[in-house]
This record gives sequence, C-alpha cells and structure tokens, in this order.
Amino acid sequence: MMSLKNIFKIENKIKIVSLLGLSIIIFSCTEAIDLSVPTESPRLVIEASIGWEKGTLGNNQTIKLSLTTPYYDTAPNPVAGASVRVENITNGDIFIFEDQQDGRYTTSDFEPMINNTYNLEVIYNNETYTAEETLIPVPEIDRIEQSRELGSDPEELDLTIYFNDPANEVNFYYITFLEGEDLLPTREIMSDEFTNGNEMSLLYEEDEADAEDEILPGDMVDINLYGISEEYYDFLHRLIEQSDNAGDPFATVPTRLRGNYKNLENPDNYAFGYFRVTELVNEVYTFVE
Repeated sequence: MMSLKNIFKIENKIKIVSLLGLSIIIFSCTEAIDLSVPTESPRLVIEASIGWEKGTLGNNQTIKLSLTTPYYDTAPNPVAGASVRVENITNGDIFIFEDQQDGRYTTSDFEPMINNTYNLEVIYNNETYTAEETLIPVPEIDRIEQSRELGSDPEELDLTIYFNDPANEVNFYYITFLEGEDLLPTREIMSDEFTNGNEMSLLYEEDEADAEDEILPGDMVDINLYGISEEYYDFLHRLIEQSDNAGDPFATVPTRLRGNYKNLENPDNYAFGYFRVTELVNEVYTFVE
C-alpha cells in the first residue's frame, strides 16, 4: 500500500511537470514568427503633383522620387541622381527640376498656363519615364455654410461648400478636407455629368466611426478644390474605392493601381504614382457656435 508521503511526492512531481509545461507554452507564444511575403525589385515612385493655387504665381514646384521598400521596411528610400524636367508641349517651354540630393527635385521658374499640356520626363538608371497632363482650371468656392442638420448626426457640426460649374463643358473635381490634427485628409471626387452648368455642393462631416474626434466650435478645416482631368478622376475613383474597402472581407480584391507613367525602355518596369497638373482653390474655414 502506497504511503501518504509517497502520494504527496507524486502530486508535487505532477504539479512541477504541469507548471513546466505551462511555462513552455507561455514562452512559446512570445516567439517571433516571420511571415513570408512576396518580394520584387524596388520600383520607382514619382510624386509629381503640380498645383497652381489661384492668386499665386505657381512658380515654385517640387517633384519627389523614391523607391519602393520591402514590406517590413518603413524607412524612406529617396532617389538622388535622376534627371527631371517638365516641358510645356503647347508652347515649347522647358523647366529643369534641380536635384536636392534628398529625393526632392525643385524649380522656381515654372509657368502654369490654363489648358496647356505638360510632359514630365524622368531619367533614372538609364531608363526614361514619361507622363502627360493638361492643366485644368477650377472655379472659385462660392460660399461655405455650416450646420448641424445636413450630416448623419444632427448633434454634430458639418459644413457644405458650394461652387458654380461652368456650362457647356465636361468637368471633374477633386476635393480634400483636412481638419484639426488629422494626419490624412478626407478625399472626394465629383463630375458634372448630371449637373453641368449648375451650382454644385459637397458636404463635409467627421467620420461616424471616429466618435472621439467630434468637430467643435473653433476647429479649423483646410479645404482644397482642384480641377482635374477625366483620366485622373478615374484613377482617384479606383484609389478611393480600394482605400474605403480596406479591411472588408467581402470587398473586391485590391489590384495594383497604375498611374499614367510610361517607361520607354522597359514598359514592364513602370513607375508608381500619377503626374497631374491642376489649378486649385484653397480655403480655411473655422467652425463657430
């Protein structure tokens, strides 16, 4: 017959073994797991958004070049040593963008001209990237109205911008709202397909999902209204659609968005980004009681 002392010894051994097994499980949960993600050679990214704000000369412009980085690498990868220039195809003027050795290429003598067509040329690693866009005009923002009635929540502040669409022509618009300490703007696009020649309006309110970021009296929102081409409108439509569907398991699988850049030497090695040339109107609105 087993003694009581031996029983206690067995129970203690079982406890020790159990604790040891639990410790192994706990520490195993903290082990780093490297997920395998697809990789490819770095691809050129061209950030070339030439904007001419109404009432300014528009002569100072910047184009940024960088390379894509691996999934887990968050450090920027700027490109120096490239050749960057923009030609006004309409009148033949050429603007050279100087290399600042940090990924920025700048000029202080750009001349924006409404309805003129511009061609961007970037030469990097013996490959030439080109894109073409026409400088699209934009109407003035006619007025901005604040309310608590038009948004999804009647308790919270919202605003609406109004502008007059030119008659007898097809127009497309890109609008951004950047409020308070937000890091990214709210982006909207519009066309005049059903409102040609009429007054157009667009409502801005805080995202319902962000309940802690309520608009309060004294808050400011920076508003930009751009006139854009139909091609850029289509590009933004796809971009915004994919951004809005991020995280939705029932949404269409995102596809790689290609801008308007062409690689003349190696078409498959296209650049990311979009070359746009636009006129814009900027307004800063402060909410009141």
